[in-house]
Parts: sequence; structure tokens; C-alpha cells
Amino acid sequence: MKSFLLMSAALATVVFASFAQAEDKPVYELRIYTANEGKLDALNARFRDHTAGLFEKHGMQNMGYWTPLDSAQKENTLIYILKHDSPEAAKQSWAAFVADPEWQNAKAASEENGKLVKKAESVYMTETDFSPHNLKNGSDVRQFELRKYTCDPGRLPNLHKRFRDGELDLFTKAGMTHIFYFTPTDTPDVLIYVVAHKDDAAAQKSWASFRGDPEWVKMKAESRADGPVVTKVQSTMMVPTDYSPLK
Repeated sequence: MKSFLLMSAALATVVFASFAQAEDKPVYELRIYTANEGKLDALNARFRDHTAGLFEKHGMQNMGYWTPLDSAQKENTLIYILKHDSPEAAKQSWAAFVADPEWQNAKAASEENGKLVKKAESVYMTETDFSPHNLKNGSDVRQFELRKYTCDPGRLPNLHKRFRDGELDLFTKAGMTHIFYFTPTDTPDVLIYVVAHKDDAAAQKSWASFRGDPEWVKMKAESRADGPVVTKVQSTMMVPTDYSPLK
């Protein structure tokens, strides 16, 4: 599967103007950090010992932390999702976090032998009306899948309708667990979502079952009767870190 790529500003230049559409609703933040060579363990340690707790201290809710399974990314990539009460809360929380002496000390101590993060990317999102917000953990650690669908201009409502009217049910039928479904605040025609699988074998089995389901074949054809809906699909298989709330 193709790797998941974000098309947003780097962490240092996050633009809050895109929040206009979100108003006072909760917003979610998908962040992807690329660590410098050999620094991922130290980055995870900093999150485990300091960063995640400081996020909560300043009003940011930790939703999940993952590392990709892809061989090209698993040694240097951390993916996580935060929840903010509102766009304004996000702005205030980040300002308070960056100014916190505890964070500044933790950052300085962790970077005595060089910076940990080479690149940071961020996308702000709102939940769709069909997102189950499923945060229940089972008895076993699961494998998660982050997916991004890019639609033809103006076709996102068609995709949402397809998910709302049956595609989610077919995912369940095929053995997948719904976690989140999001729309980015600053990127039209995109759906980002997270589903969970028991393991890699289960994921492959579920997708094969879904794609071969006659109901899906018919649904897909009907949704594309007046033109394509999804033009690009990107996927990242991930495993949760030991400090992730979602496992």
C-alpha cells in the first residue's frame, strides 16, 4: 500500500486561519514527526516521560500514538492524534505548552546530543457525522490503519454519503473496527480515517473480503455513475506505542 503523506505546513508554521470553518467545535490534530537518524527511541522516551503529560496539563487530549509498520518509516516516524476543545483552545494550549518551563527543560535535556525531530507535519480536522469515536480498548493490542482518500473536486459529499449509507456497515461485516472519521479543516475533498485490525493477516483478510463483497461492488458502481469519487487512496499500517491510550 502507498504510504500516507500529509499536505500541510510544518509544525513551526501551522496556520490557525483554517479554523474558521470549525467555529467552536472540538478539533483534532493529526501530527507526524520524522525523527533524526537513531533518535526515535529518545523521541518516544520524551513523549512517554514528559510530552504526553504536558499536553494533558495544557488542555490537549491524547487520543493515540503509533509507529508505522512500513520498513522505510518504522525506524524514524511517530504518528499521533490530539483533541482540542475548540480552535481557540488549540491555539492557547500550544502557546502555554511551548512556554512551559518543564517542557523547555525536558526538550533541552533530551537534545544534549542533537535534535530529535527532523520534520513535523500537522493537519487539523473535525469529525464527520458518521464517526463512531470508538475509543474502547480490547484485551489484545491491535494494528491500526490510517487512510486518506482524496476526491475529485466537489465529490466529498458523495463519498460521505456512501460511507454513511452502507460502506461502514460493510467494513464491520468484513471484520474491521471503526475508530475515527475526519475531514481536514483546510483541505477540501479529503477524508481521513482510522480503523483497527487484529493483526496484519486479519487486515489483509478483511480488505479482500470487503473488496469482493457483491454489495460493495454494486455500491461502488452506483456511486460512480456520474463520475469518479475517489481519485487517490493512501494508507499507513501502524502499531500503538506503549504509552498510547488507544491499543
